[in-house]
Amino acid sequence: MTPATKSFDVLAAYRHLCERVAKAEHAAGRPAGSVTLVGAAKAQPTERLRQVIAAGLTHIGENYWQDAARHLQADPARQASWHFIGPIQSNKTGPIAEQFDWVQSLDREKIARRLNDQRPADLPPINVLLQVNISGEASKAGLTPERVAAFAEQVLQLPRLRLRGLMAIPAPGDDDAYPAMAALMDQLRPWAPGVDTLSIGMSADLERAINAGATMVRIGTALFGPRPQPSST
Repeated sequence: MTPATKSFDVLAAYRHLCERVAKAEHAAGRPAGSVTLVGAAKAQPTERLRQVIAAGLTHIGENYWQDAARHLQADPARQASWHFIGPIQSNKTGPIAEQFDWVQSLDREKIARRLNDQRPADLPPINVLLQVNISGEASKAGLTPERVAAFAEQVLQLPRLRLRGLMAIPAPGDDDAYPAMAALMDQLRPWAPGVDTLSIGMSADLERAINAGATMVRIGTALFGPRPQPSST
């Protein structure tokens, strides 16, 4: 860990980020508290998670199971809701189904069925978002917009999954991605009960995302500071 990383004030960053979200809500004419902040932990030190959870952050996002297994120790009482936001390998669906409240990166029927079958019966259904490759980037996972409706119908048939909405990572400079995601949400709502969550927006574009209708933003660097390399892909 570098000296700059050690000296990063995560609590000050959290306060500043909450102010950014509140200002963006106000500028967009949205009610205060209408946007959920998810802290994208990735390979951050566990102590930073402890600090922001104690300060009031109630949603934590993880990209890799190996990091999540370590980070969950920061929240033994499960004060926060835990979101899996990265690509899902078939051999990791079991622990994800057991430990996470949300999965934001669902884009394959095989993974959906495994999560459904492996969700413990004593837990509520997993909240899931369908990942959309809204900018059509070859380097990114996700459904094409044309496949969203058909996949949503499949997910709605799985009783241990609860379809909540959509997630996307727009390409830098793709201004059309934000209204396009809002339009996809509008198409889903009339026939998909419970769809209420649009997860777009990260450190650099949260204001644009909130203005377009995002109800959830996933923030890493602006909250936790410089990010170490992930422990696994």
